[in-house]
Amino acid sequence: MKINAARAVHWLSELEPVADELMNRHINAAREWFPHQYVPWSLGRDFDGPLGGEPWRPEQSALAPAVRSALVVNLLTEDNLPGYHWTIGAQTSRDGAWGAWLHHWTAEEDRHAAAIRAYLHATRAVDPVALERARAAQLATGTLPVPDGVLGLVAYAAVQELATRVSHRNTGRLSGDPVCDRLLARVAQDENLHMVFYRELLRAALELDPDEVLLRLDATVRAFAMPGQGMPGFAALAGEIAVAGVYDLRVHHDEVLAPLLRSLRVFELTGLGPDGERARDGLAEHLARLDARAARFVERRARALDARAARN
Repeated sequence: MKINAARAVHWLSELEPVADELMNRHINAAREWFPHQYVPWSLGRDFDGPLGGEPWRPEQSALAPAVRSALVVNLLTEDNLPGYHWTIGAQTSRDGAWGAWLHHWTAEEDRHAAAIRAYLHATRAVDPVALERARAAQLATGTLPVPDGVLGLVAYAAVQELATRVSHRNTGRLSGDPVCDRLLARVAQDENLHMVFYRELLRAALELDPDEVLLRLDATVRAFAMPGQGMPGFAALAGEIAVAGVYDLRVHHDEVLAPLLRSLRVFELTGLGPDGERARDGLAEHLARLDARAARFVERRARALDARAARN
């Protein structure tokens, strides 16, 4: 379903007062924080290069390989902020409430990459040369989500912000490092508030035209892919992250899609037309298939981990 220009303008106009109200609510709920206060600077020391410090070596990292991979994926995803800013501005507006939110959101998101990179450097958790090369390659690909119109953008962002929150939070919990856990928990708080903004926009849109919104939500959920898809070696990194339980099909179903659709009361809506009913049926079918795939993945992972343990 493609959104034509007239409908896009309609939705921008209809939802702008809601965006303004939600941004004010967000500003009142958000709490100021400073990335430099979450970085263990006392652990840092010079690297090799112009300063003649010590080269990075794998044994300097105290983190498990899967946690390192998750941190790299999370960081490179955050690094792509210029592209996300452009995409949101192109699908909404850089003026009025939409523009105000875009710039406020960008300012908050920008500190995430700064804080995570500083933590990784100070703790020597990952190879800094490989990390910088991956950052440059990631941005050079120009790979970005391409939502269709303002409804597509709002639907995608609601799912993606929640998925990012969950990924950061799970990475911190599995890190074994209280400093990392604290930092990523703080980043996840930002992501949660951003998710709430987009989720509540979706809720407001459902009240205006549930059929059209469900069509867009169904299409978005079916085609959803995290924005890190374009980064070098993403498939291998994602596989490692899934095996570790940071983010996998079970997490995507249980902690992202199901809670979001439940909060929006999608399966309790009444008065839908044929298009809305079909879209809702499509969402239910997608959840059921995803649940079945997640169960198979969890079973295969358990067998593989048991076999690995037996070998060791």
